[in-house]
Amino acid sequence: MRIALKMLGACLAIAAVASVADAPPSWSAAAATPAVAAAAVLGDHYPQAQVAFPGGVTGLPDVTYATLMGFRPLTLDLYLPPAAKRKPGGDPVVLYIHGGGWVTGHSRQSGAFVNWPGVLATLAARGYVVASLNYRLSGEARFPAAEQDIKASLRWLRAHADKYGIDKSKALVWGGSAGGHLAALTGVSCGVKALEPSSLELQDLEYDIALPAPASARAAESSESDCVQGVVTWYGVFDFAALSSERPKAAPSRPTDSSNPLVAFLGCDPSKCPAGTLDIASPAKLVKPTDPPMLIMFGSDDKTVPPAQSKNFYKLLLANHVKATLVELPGVGHSFVGPTLKATRDASLAALDKTFAFIDETFGNKAN
Repeated sequence: MRIALKMLGACLAIAAVASVADAPPSWSAAAATPAVAAAAVLGDHYPQAQVAFPGGVTGLPDVTYATLMGFRPLTLDLYLPPAAKRKPGGDPVVLYIHGGGWVTGHSRQSGAFVNWPGVLATLAARGYVVASLNYRLSGEARFPAAEQDIKASLRWLRAHADKYGIDKSKALVWGGSAGGHLAALTGVSCGVKALEPSSLELQDLEYDIALPAPASARAAESSESDCVQGVVTWYGVFDFAALSSERPKAAPSRPTDSSNPLVAFLGCDPSKCPAGTLDIASPAKLVKPTDPPMLIMFGSDDKTVPPAQSKNFYKLLLANHVKATLVELPGVGHSFVGPTLKATRDASLAALDKTFAFIDETFGNKAN
């Protein structure tokens, strides 16, 4: 099964470093008589943007899934499948987690793709509700904040399953680089209390205002599961303790202060972090036989994250009887960037092809 180049080829950047062009939102809203509230009201009452993608996919950008005290609203983009693909019991949900070393990045970028929203919309057209989230970066909050946000978004998606047509029993996480690490951590941490979503939700205040997340909504989300039924991870980190020894000896040393993405993310130099910190942040330390199926992909020439991270994690999954698939793309490095534009393009399209096939297999989707 090969993804049509006509649809996805245009989503790839010509250069190794891509820029993301967000699709312009469009909507129609009837004129309304301005109303003045009797009291201050929190919340965004601007008309919800809806973006039309090819294949009948509807995009809903910048949907707030959590509001934490002291932080910006946390948002995600939703891609809803066409009506003809909707299932009576709801569709599986795929949550994409962006990379960027835990310190940068956003929901509309990935590797060498110039139009990542177009890629996610192509997946939605196959019969999936696709979400791509923004989480707290290391400059905003250290670990486990990012992982807590991912779990919060999964609970939010399930709490709003009826509204968006989601089958709550079918959720898969997919990420690249830092997002690949977080996706794997989500997959192996079902029921791990230390990584549960933050309790810093806006609380009811003694003012005459309407809060964006009333107590009833928060209770509904907290009762939902953040466990997943599948994981796709691209060139991720899985064992922080082993990372330094797996790096090539010739690799330049990185400073051990906050300018090092690992230090910024963990809050400590990995060589000096308490063992418990590295363990709870490392997917390899949480693997168990009940973990969901996983697809692990990486480039053979990756100089950013050693290929040994993926290979050893795969072996660990098999040793614990977890269904896992390992794919090594030859001749390309991190973000599937190769020595030529053609190599980058071919590897990136191959990665998508295998990823989409894995998602279809995981959820028994035979219609594509």
